[in-house]
Amino acid sequence: MGAARVDVELVRRGLARSRGRAAALVAQGAVTVDGRVVGKPSVTVDGAQRLEVVGGPAEQFASRAGFKLDAVLDALAGRPALEVPVHGAWCLDLGASTGGFTDVLLRRGAAHVDAVDVGHDQLVPALRADPRVGVHEGVNARELDPATLAAPPTVVVADLSFISLTLVLPAVAPAVADGAHVLVMVKPQFEVGRERLGSGGVVRDPALHVVAVTDVAACAQDLGLEVRAVVPSPLPGPSGNREFFLVLRAGGARASSDAVRTAVTDAVRWQPVAVPDGERPADPPVVPVEDANVTDATVTVAAGDDDVVRDAHGTSRTTHDDRTEEQ
Repeated sequence: MGAARVDVELVRRGLARSRGRAAALVAQGAVTVDGRVVGKPSVTVDGAQRLEVVGGPAEQFASRAGFKLDAVLDALAGRPALEVPVHGAWCLDLGASTGGFTDVLLRRGAAHVDAVDVGHDQLVPALRADPRVGVHEGVNARELDPATLAAPPTVVVADLSFISLTLVLPAVAPAVADGAHVLVMVKPQFEVGRERLGSGGVVRDPALHVVAVTDVAACAQDLGLEVRAVVPSPLPGPSGNREFFLVLRAGGARASSDAVRTAVTDAVRWQPVAVPDGERPADPPVVPVEDANVTDATVTVAAGDDDVVRDAHGTSRTTHDDRTEEQ
């Protein structure tokens, strides 16, 4: 391979998610070529030279989303009923995009990851070239064909936008292995309907956060996916939108709707704290569903506004007919 600008090469090798981020790393003195610090992003580097990000807030995953999944997996670790066994697993990443979640799974020892996305040419080159990654581009998650996957996945993660998870889970549930661990990130702005969005497309009402997550949880349980816990994302989403992970298990017993709503409400009370770009957030709280098959259900969540609980309990489930679908 010929010479290329160091900022371009950082992105190609998966060491930075964008040329802008690569330039910032160079400016911080965090980039070396063959052990020597690079001073400008325009410096050329040969494909055979050793390129490293050292010191400073180095890029750790293919995208910011990787920090979210990594922190949630750490928070679940050590809990026998909730821990997600990624090492050696055959995994499915829905909404892979640049590969933040895929990157986390591989670093934790996944045997294989099928990376599915409706877009094209988004996965960072380092992941695209990894023999453990099956690249499925131009695939709408709601039309997932299990026959195209390397094997029935035992671990599933999902970070989808512009589509309700209630439209995707019916395609996912039949594709997973019995007993599979499923972690889906619920984004209320794509669940509550356009008419409930605030300015800038942000859902600010905590009661609507509860409605969004409980709707997805109910859909999951209707499909045979037991809701075991709720974990708030440790980082806010774009424009400040809240996000929440549902910890699901294929083939488990159905949890009561009251227990699910209580867990969701507690998770909504917790507030994420923004951290500088490139830094890992603190582990979020894990809120188990009390009547699920969970024995280590100890969690502390800061108290919130009691009105949130009353509002949430008084709100009926929403329909999904008017929801924005994946483009």
